[in-house]
Amino acid sequence: MPNLPNAPAEAYEPVFGVETPRNLKIYSHSPELAEAFAAFAAVGMREDGTLSPRLQELVRLRIAFHNQCRSCMAIRYRPEAEISEDLVCSLEKPQEADDLSDEERLAIEYADRLATDHLSADDAFYERLHEQFTDRELVELGAMIALCVGFGRLEATWKMTDHVPDKFAADGEITPWGATEVLRPAAF
Repeated sequence: MPNLPNAPAEAYEPVFGVETPRNLKIYSHSPELAEAFAAFAAVGMREDGTLSPRLQELVRLRIAFHNQCRSCMAIRYRPEAEISEDLVCSLEKPQEADDLSDEERLAIEYADRLATDHLSADDAFYERLHEQFTDRELVELGAMIALCVGFGRLEATWKMTDHVPDKFAADGEITPWGATEVLRPAAF
């Protein structure tokens, strides 16, 4: 059972619609915060930004693992044709994965560092990042990672598992890879 209930439907449906994501239903206890969060998340993880949607989804899922956010691990925001479960399985050992680009592996390493040991992102590491990414891309990637790490950890404590497949509601450490059932937004 979640640690926080959904806000009343009249708080979120007029703004986000009937298909409101579970986290926004909770954030809607503070409607202004819910709207600001949704707007920031939309800017931080958008299809028309400088980062590819594929890279964003891979980074998001890797951070979800570090955060142990079951709801985040259970959802796939990209169609199966773009992000297959085999590709998600690459996230278990991204530095060894053949189906990830050098840019994707480095972005995942950046996410790993910021999620587990942020001070290890030292000058030498930023030199490596600058070999693959522009300053704009690094700002967008860093902000997206910060969004996922911070809010993913908060949402993990909310225990929003009443709507996820059984694999993701299990006790103990779980992973986003190896799932036979995931959640996909209505658009897919």
